[in-house]
Parts: sequence; C-alpha cells; structure tokens
Amino acid sequence: MASPAALVVPALKRHTSTVIVAHGLGDTGNGWMFLAESWRRKNKFEETAFVFPHAPHIPITLNMGMRMPGWYDILSFDDLNVREDNPGIERSQAYFHSLIKSEMDKGIPSERIVLGGFSQGGAMSLLAGITCPVKLGGIFGLSSYLLLQGKIRDMVPKDNPNKDTPIFMGHGDADQVVRYEWGQKTAQKLKEWGWSVKFNTYRGLPHSADPQEIDDLERYLKERIPDLGEAAGKEAL
Repeated sequence: MASPAALVVPALKRHTSTVIVAHGLGDTGNGWMFLAESWRRKNKFEETAFVFPHAPHIPITLNMGMRMPGWYDILSFDDLNVREDNPGIERSQAYFHSLIKSEMDKGIPSERIVLGGFSQGGAMSLLAGITCPVKLGGIFGLSSYLLLQGKIRDMVPKDNPNKDTPIFMGHGDADQVVRYEWGQKTAQKLKEWGWSVKFNTYRGLPHSADPQEIDDLERYLKERIPDLGEAAGKEAL
C-alpha cells in the first residue's frame, strides 16, 4: 500500500543533512511542518532538509475499522505488545528505510540523516532506526514505545551499525494515550540491549509536544547534524 508523496522543506543553503519526521495516528506530515517553519524563522538548520512523510489510509481496528492515516493497524491500547500488526509494521519499516536511501542517493551521508517521530511515528522511527542497515546521525521518539519486542533484536543487522547512535526520547508523565510507563520501559529495554538512550520527562504534559521538549530536540539535532559552514563546502568542491 503506497504512501502519498512526502512533504519536503528544502535546505536554505547547501544541503548537507536531512531530518525525517513521522507523524502519529490519524495525522499527516502537515501536522509536524511547524518544526521546520519555526526553525526557519530562527535561521536554524539552514543546511538541513526536512522530510514529512504521510502514512497511508488504512483500517484501524481500535477505531472500529475506520480508515485513517496510520503506519500500522492498532488492535488494542490495553497492551500494545500482545497483538501487533506485524505486516503493517514491517511495511512501514521498509518505507522508512527507502526514505533514508533516497536521501543518500542525493549525496547525503547516512551519518547526517536523522529519523524520528511522534507517537505511532516515533514507535516506527525507533524500530526503523535501530534496524537500519546504515549508520544514522540520530534517532528520536516522542511519546512513543517499542514495537515487536519479541523479535526486534533479530531484525537488527549483524553489524548493528546504529549500536552507538544516540537515541533521544521525550514523554509527558500525564500522557493519556501512550502511557508514560511505556516510554520509560522502552528506554530501559533499549539500554539493557546496549543502545545509548536519553529519556526526558515533561511534567504534566499529555499526549502532545511541549515547547521545552522541542527545545531539547533542537539541541539534540544541533549535536547530531551541525551545519558544516562555507569552509566545509569549499573543501568538498
């Protein structure tokens, strides 16, 4: 099932890095365009292109089978790992990996590509990030959780190129949709398995993004994909 073409905000200067941001259930890529728009107004990440993919419209069991944008079907919100849409998750994993490859085909080194998202999009980004066959610049998940816990480690490439890629997670402790403890347990599990995870708690935040969280994400991105500047551009010529 094909996804609509992603929204792209081009780099203002020489394109040296890319951030791919995946939305949550029922949303579209438009819902996270505010990130790029805000940073553009502040003249931040001028060498970065932002990609906002749209999930395909699929039936969602939890919502009585109604079709809506979703990266995979959600069967239950009581325990997300009891019954999972393996085919849908793996289809979206392949799609996210294809977005990364598309950026690499444009000449962007994989180490300067960051993959992340919110809620369902964050869950997919965590899975697609740690199972990516190339080393990424960063992986982030906001208000998210770990998918396919029983098999995800078997999906990681043997050389585990992202074993040292820092992962940023943020979660509100008042989240009424994706429970805060799910985010905590995800970070703990990834740490147990050897990944480097920074987990930030946002007090009183429901299932939403927080200005402080966005500022923290900005700092994370600055560390992972700093602008290279004109000197580096001249060296590359």
